[in-house]
Amino acid sequence: MDRRELLKMIAVLTGGVVIGGEVFLTGCKTAGKADAGFTAANIGLLDEVGETIIPTTSTPGAKATKIGEFMKVMVTDCYTEKQQTAFTNGIAALEEACKKANNKSFVECTPQQRHDLLVTLEKEAKEFNSKRDADDKMLREAHEQKNSTISWKDQKEFEGAPSHYYTMMKQLTLLGFFTSKTGMTETLRHIPVPGRYDGEMPYAKGDKAWAE
Repeated sequence: MDRRELLKMIAVLTGGVVIGGEVFLTGCKTAGKADAGFTAANIGLLDEVGETIIPTTSTPGAKATKIGEFMKVMVTDCYTEKQQTAFTNGIAALEEACKKANNKSFVECTPQQRHDLLVTLEKEAKEFNSKRDADDKMLREAHEQKNSTISWKDQKEFEGAPSHYYTMMKQLTLLGFFTSKTGMTETLRHIPVPGRYDGEMPYAKGDKAWAE
């Protein structure tokens, strides 16, 4: 699975285009802040969030790929400043939601409590993103109408509101895990060099998907 196909798959799973995906493919940096304000505690928390999304089973989970550090790099290098702010504010919001539901921080919760919280945030994110999309549609139309009346040199690209912070975390967990050595070689089946095409290769139920 190449990276572009992976981005499409994640978009389907999370209900929206992967934020920073195109920047990730090209290796360029955005105009976001060079220091998005991450701390060791933030990264540790994101490791646990990622591990809840992709837990360790017979194969390693997201934490084994240092997913928190991956999120830090992606948010710093591939997110706009507006998206960076939404993400880092989301870390605090997740902790606040967890303490409200369980009277303790996310890292202190049991696996079941963590799972239940993320299920709740998944539903919240879906509603949030749906409303955001409707609002952005109207704002985009107004923006394009304004651009049509001014010189092209003065036109600016429309930037919609960021997705819900949990959507960002889930997208980055999936992206980081399935592009890591661990994800590709221990969870997916991996061939390090191109091989011959076999359109009739037998498939056995339970076989892993292929990485390339």
